[in-house]
Amino acid sequence: MYNKSKVVFKDYNPKQNFLLPPSLEELIELNHPVRTVSDVIDGLDLECLIKNYKPGGTSSYHPRMLLKVLVYGYLCNIFSSRRLEEALKQNIHFMWLSGMSRPDHNTINRFRSERLKDEVRSIFTQVVLLLESQGHVSLKTVFTDGTKIEANANRYTFVWGRSIERNKRRIEEQLQDLWEYTQQVAATESKDKTEVEFKAIDKEAVEKTIKKIDTALKGKKICPKVRQKLNYARKNWPANLQKYAKQEDIMGKRNSFCKTDTDATFMRMKEDHMKNGQLKPGYNLQISTHNQFIVNYSLHPNPNDTRTLPEHIKIFKEHYNRLPEELVADAGYGSQENYTLLDNEGVEAYVKYNHFDKDTRTGIPSISLSNPEVAQLRTKAYNLLVTDRGKELRKQRCHDVETVFAQIKNNKGFRRYNLRSKAKAEVETALLAMAHNLKKCPVRTS
Repeated sequence: MYNKSKVVFKDYNPKQNFLLPPSLEELIELNHPVRTVSDVIDGLDLECLIKNYKPGGTSSYHPRMLLKVLVYGYLCNIFSSRRLEEALKQNIHFMWLSGMSRPDHNTINRFRSERLKDEVRSIFTQVVLLLESQGHVSLKTVFTDGTKIEANANRYTFVWGRSIERNKRRIEEQLQDLWEYTQQVAATESKDKTEVEFKAIDKEAVEKTIKKIDTALKGKKICPKVRQKLNYARKNWPANLQKYAKQEDIMGKRNSFCKTDTDATFMRMKEDHMKNGQLKPGYNLQISTHNQFIVNYSLHPNPNDTRTLPEHIKIFKEHYNRLPEELVADAGYGSQENYTLLDNEGVEAYVKYNHFDKDTRTGIPSISLSNPEVAQLRTKAYNLLVTDRGKELRKQRCHDVETVFAQIKNNKGFRRYNLRSKAKAEVETALLAMAHNLKKCPVRTS
């Protein structure tokens, strides 16, 4: 039987004009995270940012709008300034957030790299205090851990401290050989019998010694290989030693740095793109969390967690004018210095030490007879960790702070910084932390 019914489609006319233009406000869901970002940043005191702008010249984009765009961009896993520029033209949420403003990628990146560099931590602190006032987090108990994030630097332009020492030692040995050869050749005619010390070798000392060698060998018939080595030494060694001195000054107490980001140190990371245990330039990111909210962060050039805690605790105290009552961390922080620091600051240290898991099986804390102070600190830590409160905090630590790293590195895909230098990487860390906190829970602003 023939079906005479007709298929009906909804009206479709892409060229139709609106009689009244739609409001972007009506197109944004009431519970969308973009509203949370906007409301929270509207409630922050940004006078520290605004005072950095100087009068005169053309008008500037408002820092509050740029901050909203950056935080929401990191919330949406958009970290590139060019992609943010594109989103401001195509994404309705970014268009609503910016009030239809369209700053280009240079403006966005300049604001992120320069304007926020000195002020972003105080802004992050305001967000955490807002979360605390509404009961989402507590600053009394924090869970601390670290992870390594690759720096925005060339993976193969490295400088090693051991290499510098080896090269300096080689110059010292070859210079000694040249001096001894010179003494042998000119022993009968040279009146300079002074001994030359090469212990503190530097550019000036090498130049002075080479001049002495040139004077002593002037007009003498010497081996061509020695003449060649002397010419090479004259042209290269002083400049090389000057370069080594600058590199040692940049390196400080580290064992390496990257030429394209001198703040970055080469570290062994879990993300190994070549599958050969290769070291990559990066930073050691330390965070403290509570209820899976980030309440403190710090960036360090040293790969081990042990020496990061003093600075991390110092930053916490500077910005909150207090310290947590309880700090929970794994065995990577269980050193004598850290136990002593936390004890002096009045912080309960629920911090494991290397042999804690073994001691829980035997029921007796391992002690060192040669160092009674360490034995006393370990015994105190053990007695804290085996209490009911200690067991509760140890269980909570695994799914509190480590879950945050999983969110950042796996869900957000943030495994490499986009900006170079430690100061700019800290800006990205703050933006990432604020985005994580605001996405996790809608904050009441009324």
